[in-house]
Amino acid sequence: MLKHRGFPGRLPGTDYQFTIRRPNPKGVTPLTRRERYADRKPADRRADAGFMAALWEHFGDAPFERGNLDAGRLSWLFEREVIAAEDPFDHASYESLLVIDVATAQNSFPDIFSGRSA
Repeated sequence: MLKHRGFPGRLPGTDYQFTIRRPNPKGVTPLTRRERYADRKPADRRADAGFMAALWEHFGDAPFERGNLDAGRLSWLFEREVIAAEDPFDHASYESLLVIDVATAQNSFPDIFSGRSA
């Protein structure tokens, strides 16, 4: 499992996890699309925005390996702002390649991308 050095481990000042420390001994947690409903808590929305900002700062529009990125946090963005970068895509692999869908991410999180060219 690739560890993304320099990537924040969590949203500062919270328990919202962005990375995992070690592989899951029971197997890789598969990525699934989680629906973000309008009535989500503001803290959950901040966690999504913070994670998206960290992804953008760390990877930009280049493909990246899932590695030690938290499956639960990725799943809130998966198949919207973060999409598969390979076909076929293995939902349960730490080596799977992902990429930011910049147009969708700009639409969903305009504050992160304002004043920057993608």
